[in-house]
Amino acid sequence: MDYFIVSFFLIQYVRTSLQTATQLPQWDKQLIFARYASIALIATYYVSDTPSWFGWFWVIFLVVLMRIFYQNEAFQPIRSMIQSVIPFIVISVISEFVETVLPKFYKEYKEFFEIGQAFAFVLCFVIWLYARKQQKVLIKEREERFREEQEAKEQKESLEYLVNERTHELLQQKEELQKTIEELKATQNQLIQSEKMASLGELTAGIAHEIQNPLNFVNNFSEVSVELCQELEEEIDKTSISDSDKEYIKEIIGDLSQNQQKITHHGKRADSIVKGMLQHSRVSSGEKEPVEINALADEYMRLAYHGLRAKDKEFNAALVTDFDTSIGKVNVLPQDLGRVFLNLFTNAFYAVAEKKRQLTEAGTANDYKPEVKISTKKFANKLYIRVSDNGTGMPDHVKAKIFQPFFTTKPTGQGTGLGLSMSYDIITNGHGGSLEVQTVPGESTEFKITIPVGYISDQSTGNT
Repeated sequence: MDYFIVSFFLIQYVRTSLQTATQLPQWDKQLIFARYASIALIATYYVSDTPSWFGWFWVIFLVVLMRIFYQNEAFQPIRSMIQSVIPFIVISVISEFVETVLPKFYKEYKEFFEIGQAFAFVLCFVIWLYARKQQKVLIKEREERFREEQEAKEQKESLEYLVNERTHELLQQKEELQKTIEELKATQNQLIQSEKMASLGELTAGIAHEIQNPLNFVNNFSEVSVELCQELEEEIDKTSISDSDKEYIKEIIGDLSQNQQKITHHGKRADSIVKGMLQHSRVSSGEKEPVEINALADEYMRLAYHGLRAKDKEFNAALVTDFDTSIGKVNVLPQDLGRVFLNLFTNAFYAVAEKKRQLTEAGTANDYKPEVKISTKKFANKLYIRVSDNGTGMPDHVKAKIFQPFFTTKPTGQGTGLGLSMSYDIITNGHGGSLEVQTVPGESTEFKITIPVGYISDQSTGNT
């Protein structure tokens, strides 16, 4: 009976301590089989008549169990407890050996052998109970340690969350500050540029006004001088001098009259330049207003077209519009933006008319159809305006200077060279946008206007 109790409880202790049902399922099946084997042995012992050497089956059974537990690393955590069975096995082996080999000696000292087995048997269970108690303490400590680790982990996760959240807030604040700094820099640059342009405009206006007065005298007196030359010719005819002298004097008067006419022509040319300077340097007196950009662009496109048609009745061109109907009204300086449109359309119509003239002279104008196109688009809080033509285009050296004041490719008397320069200032300084040009020599030109939607200058008036 002692063998059965020791083997049965040893097997149960191993299964319970190591949780073999879940942790070591392959060993759990073998341990269950060993448990049934011990039950079979004890049943055989009580049911049938067993010989005296039947105890060796129990000894072998226990030795096999001990060997399995010692040879496999899976049972390493409970080896110290399993050692408590060794004294019982040793005493049992000695007792069985003496009983088999020296039966008389065994009978004489049987009580000592039984006392030794009983002591080893009790020692097993004392050690097991103590180990069980220690195991419970260890399990409790392990649970407390696991709970502390979980609490520490949760606290760590909470701190990490707070750190990440704070870091995100700081990064967001940094981005907002960076954006504010960039906006302030842009505003500062714009204010500096506006001040520079305002000062330059005042200087230009002062110079233009000073030039205007003597230029008026030149123009007026040159026109009067032409009239005086005509009167002088009439008076020469009334005199009694010889015809040869009259002809000589008339030739001189004619040369003088021609010179005065050239003075008048170039004086008027200088007058138009001075007026352009005054217009270029003037400070816009208007304020930004909500304006229908599509309607404004269409109006000035047709105004420029009919203006050119008034000078050249034979000129024709296709007017193409591609308007974004979702734009609606945009805050702009309507008069200034109208001047930009007028300048761009005038240049576009001039370019297609010039190309038409060149092709006509070359005899290849039959397939050419002049076309001027405007398109508008609103995207990402920006307004995009494109004015394009299929005219003469411009080479790179002209493109590099196109926005410089007084630079023009038109013949003398047909342009002041201030239109695109003024347009550039209106778009960049007046509206905070950009004006760019793309061109293919001999084929096309496209001006690109980009204006921030709802852009409002810090000043009530902007230098244009």
